Amino acid sequence: MSVRKFLLPVSSSGSAEAALHAGLMLAKMWNAHLAVLHIRVDSRDLAPLAGEGLSGALIEEMMTATERESGSRALSLREMFDLATEQEHVQVGDAVRGRNEPSASFISISGPEDEIIAHQARLADLTIVPHPTAGEDVAAADALHAVLFDSGRPVLLAPVEAPKTIGRRVCIAWNGSAYAASALASVMPFVRQAEAVRVLTSPDYFRRGPSAYDVAEYVSHHGVTADVVEFPLVNKTVGAGLLAAAAAFNADLMSMGAYSTSRLRQLILGGTTRHVLENAHLPVLMNR
Repeated sequence: MSVRKFLLPVSSSGSAEAALHAGLMLAKMWNAHLAVLHIRVDSRDLAPLAGEGLSGALIEEMMTATERESGSRALSLREMFDLATEQEHVQVGDAVRGRNEPSASFISISGPEDEIIAHQARLADLTIVPHPTAGEDVAAADALHAVLFDSGRPVLLAPVEAPKTIGRRVCIAWNGSAYAASALASVMPFVRQAEAVRVLTSPDYFRRGPSAYDVAEYVSHHGVTADVVEFPLVNKTVGAGLLAAAAAFNADLMSMGAYSTSRLRQLILGGTTRHVLENAHLPVLMNR
């Protein structure tokens, strides 16, 4: 198993910087391609406002301002991309695609953001998404949910700050669910080359399914030794306990199944996935 293509949707320089650093680090780690995707706001989407009683002149002014702001944001992101790839010595363009060396590309297009991201993610080994709280970027959260719910592929939540390493010490958050199994399958390329692997479990987190010790036995068939740790809750919260256990292991990557309970329920009442999304300081690979 290997990872050959990463997708990174970006919407603002405030949230993209740490995720771009992580993406280039992963491209170099796997000699893979990092496709950076920026989706511009389409000013034509403002046209329906004519039915809301706004004058044509006002709508045209809003469209012009939207195009100007969108173009400025695209230029800023492209400049960040060019600087980062130059600093990391990653070649840009299609000429090196398929070779055993890292490469990157940048594209800026207009269209329905959630739909484009989900479709592009279906043909990426892993989609990296900026942390939703980085720069208070609502679009990053929308991108994450588009990948989770409509791509059938894994997503990597980037930390707020650029990580120093990814995948040397891996935690597998295990609750026995099919979502956790899907995340385990996606993280296996990292597990197979990690220096240390730990399976985290808790009676308060567990659903019906194979045990954490079964997971350790499974990865042993891939030549990996993993220990199993039962983590306690922190402030009566599973998510806080999970992140504390990962931090105690000095993990630089964690995998987990996302939204084992419904997203709506988690938005209203809170939940493990929501807590991790809001509070994780390490890269987190999620599947659903």
